[in-house]
Amino acid sequence: MVSFREQHGLRLKPRLRRLQRVQEEIFRQLQLLLPDAMAQHDAFFSRVNGSPLLRMDILERHPYTHFLRLTYQLETGEGQALAPDAHIRVYQDLRIAEVTAFNPEQGFRRSAHPWYPARQLLQRNWRQNIVLEKWLDYLLRQGHSMITMRPASDCIHEKHPLETPVMVG
Repeated sequence: MVSFREQHGLRLKPRLRRLQRVQEEIFRQLQLLLPDAMAQHDAFFSRVNGSPLLRMDILERHPYTHFLRLTYQLETGEGQALAPDAHIRVYQDLRIAEVTAFNPEQGFRRSAHPWYPARQLLQRNWRQNIVLEKWLDYLLRQGHSMITMRPASDCIHEKHPLETPVMVG
């Protein structure tokens, strides 16, 4: 198994320190997926047997932070669909990563504020990050890696703008 985290993490109550450990694990897993050519390209794809096409877009680059979009690109009768559609903030200096949304409409929306109830924010972040950690573990077990990630000729957000997402489910 690729996961470095405790086996029964879902049974644990969300605590800030535990959330940080999950975010550290997400960062470690992403390091196994992020291609070396990340500085030269904005879009990547990974194709392995038995798995849909995995797409990754680099939405923002900053000196210590990157904002990624990671999704399966599925072929449907009506065209292409994206699911799950994870928006991930990677903090290089802290060596943690967190999901900001699984919905492109919420990818850039403010999800925290001093007036928001802290307990509900922590629970939502816990659930979303546990889901991302499990999905990344699944992707790595499927065979996706930095070696299978290839530069793509186009970005997902050029085909599917954030204002009008194509979603499955």
